[in-house]
Amino acid sequence: MNIHTACKTFLLSFFLLLTAGVQAQVTYNGSKGIQTIGNKIEYYIDSSGTKTLKSIQEQDQFLRSSSNVPDFGMIKTPVWLKISIYNVSPKEDLMLEFDQSLIQDIQFYYKKNGEWQLNQSGELYPFHARANNYHKFIYNLPIKTDSTATYYARIKSTHEMQMPIFLGDRAHMDDSNLTKNIFFGIFFGIILVMFFYNLFIYFSVKDPIYLYYVIYIFIVGLAQATIEGYSFHYLWPNNSFLATRSFFLLTAFVNISGVEFTRKFLQTSKFIPKLDKIAYLLYAVYAVVIGLTIKGHLFVSYQILQLFAGIVSLYMLIIAVTIARTGYRPAKFFLIAWMPLILGIIIWILKDYNVFSYNVFTNYSITIGSALEVILLSFALADKINIFKADKERSQEETLRALQENERIIREQNVVLELKVNERTLELRESNLELGRTLEDLKQAQSQLVESEKMASLGQLTAGIAHEINNPINFVTANIKPLKRDVDMMFEAFAFIENISLSESPLEEKQSQIAEYKQDLDFDYLIVEINDLLKGIKEGASRTAEIVKGLKIFSRLDEDDLKVADINEGLDSTLVIANNLLNNNIKVVKAYGEIPPIECYAGKLNQVFLNIISNGAYAVQKQFGDHSGGEIIITTTNDEEYIYISIKDNGTGMDEKTQKKIFEPFFTTKDVGEGTGLGMSIAYNTIKKHNGQIQLNSAEGEGTEFVLQLPIIHKVIAI
Repeated sequence: MNIHTACKTFLLSFFLLLTAGVQAQVTYNGSKGIQTIGNKIEYYIDSSGTKTLKSIQEQDQFLRSSSNVPDFGMIKTPVWLKISIYNVSPKEDLMLEFDQSLIQDIQFYYKKNGEWQLNQSGELYPFHARANNYHKFIYNLPIKTDSTATYYARIKSTHEMQMPIFLGDRAHMDDSNLTKNIFFGIFFGIILVMFFYNLFIYFSVKDPIYLYYVIYIFIVGLAQATIEGYSFHYLWPNNSFLATRSFFLLTAFVNISGVEFTRKFLQTSKFIPKLDKIAYLLYAVYAVVIGLTIKGHLFVSYQILQLFAGIVSLYMLIIAVTIARTGYRPAKFFLIAWMPLILGIIIWILKDYNVFSYNVFTNYSITIGSALEVILLSFALADKINIFKADKERSQEETLRALQENERIIREQNVVLELKVNERTLELRESNLELGRTLEDLKQAQSQLVESEKMASLGQLTAGIAHEINNPINFVTANIKPLKRDVDMMFEAFAFIENISLSESPLEEKQSQIAEYKQDLDFDYLIVEINDLLKGIKEGASRTAEIVKGLKIFSRLDEDDLKVADINEGLDSTLVIANNLLNNNIKVVKAYGEIPPIECYAGKLNQVFLNIISNGAYAVQKQFGDHSGGEIIITTTNDEEYIYISIKDNGTGMDEKTQKKIFEPFFTTKDVGEGTGLGMSIAYNTIKKHNGQIQLNSAEGEGTEFVLQLPIIHKVIAI
């Protein structure tokens, strides 16, 4: 160190000792790059709100700040800051930064050419009014080396007024702000990745919980961007209304969407219905905050938000812990994911109340907690996919068991039916054999797509047969056991009477013994009961024969041949097969006209009727559920050339888009596994094969009507 430098340092130290008791002054030597100068400034609270720069200089009632980060709390009146800077560094391009974006009005006074100049900016003014194009408030301080300059700032805010103030040269200030921007960019990148990732999952699995989460992520990202000033900078730079109110509105929406997502994800209405109702009280509070914010009562809104930030965090923690104790797995994941955000909120609140000091960690605690929470909650939601997969596997197993049981029942009923048919009529057995041969020929002739639909229809047919035949067969089998018991009693009675008649007792004594035995046996009632049981067996057998007859009409063993058929009879046989689809809740109204028989492929038409009726039953079931009121109306009429069959339901109906695609192969409105999408396509082709037409009339929410037009005399169209 040379003599000149030593003297200069001595004189500087001596000057600082002399001025230390007079006023606060910041000495910048550039050694640390960026300095925190909060404890080296002076402030004055303008309780009247009327002070001007001139009056504030004349009074000079400034107080020395004792904190590195001055904290003036929630204050409605302006705060004046006096900042004196002595530059001993070789850099003359100094910059002053107020590291706070949520300032309603900041008036920065500086001298230029001996005159005081004013830069006025903040949320009440367009963004371009700022001295530098940055989301925080940065001012250029061209202070020459070994020179002192004094600056004044009048600040007014509707938030907790914590004011970190940094001083540095341009290069270090740019590096510092770049680091902050990179940090926020990482956070926002996480938000965007999670947003699109969960949005993709929502479109894949259609689970509404993912949509709730996507909305929550979007609002969290926008709220954090607003807190850091990016929203005002890039989204609404000229809108002071949104600039002053966006923080309050978005904070309210973050809490509303967060609570609603929590309710849906944890199923609080199922596990803790009483605590779940508290959410509606919270919604009401945030609705009040939104109303107050729109009307401009921002101080009250901020106080409510501060108070309920802790309450909402505690509420979510309580419900997560409560549900996790039940063993509900998603609640455990939720609890782990939510803890970083809750901890961040608590740190942020305690920072506002000066329990924790202001630093990078406490200032960005919510941002860090939000990023961790978003990532961990995405893991929790991903776990739901595993739950869905397990549920789907269980459902498939149950479906397989049901199909196997159905197959067993059908197999048993087929055995019973075969025995009855073999016992009663040779003609029916021959017809069944012929039907089997015809079905085998038809299977070989059909394409793979039609085969798929046939298998689906066969499932409906067999289910209908099993359902319809089961009742009369059960009725027959239920009467056999009591009939055998009564017949055995009759045989015992005959044996007793025979023994009495062969005895040597007097005739009167024999008659007395027989009469007494018949009275004990209730012989007359026994005869009546045997007749009733035989009558029941006869009725069950007759009903079985009727069902078999309906099956024969429906299946049309000669359906590959063009023949004359009664369409009304075909509709009735189809209703017998489809009876199990009606669930006793759907009323079928038959308005048959006296239509003539027509030349047709009867079996194929019956398949068309079954497809339309089953679709109508499905639509009615979706509209009415287990309630009554659903109906299907079947009407037949004719003119000289055509017959017309109308099948109308009052189900869910179709929109225009569905109506345009209804006859396209593979198009279906049913859920996966409930339909192949080939039924109406085959129906359309079958009607065309008959040189007929099929007309669709439908209105969404009102019902659907199919009108089939078939020629009475089938005409072969030459190609």
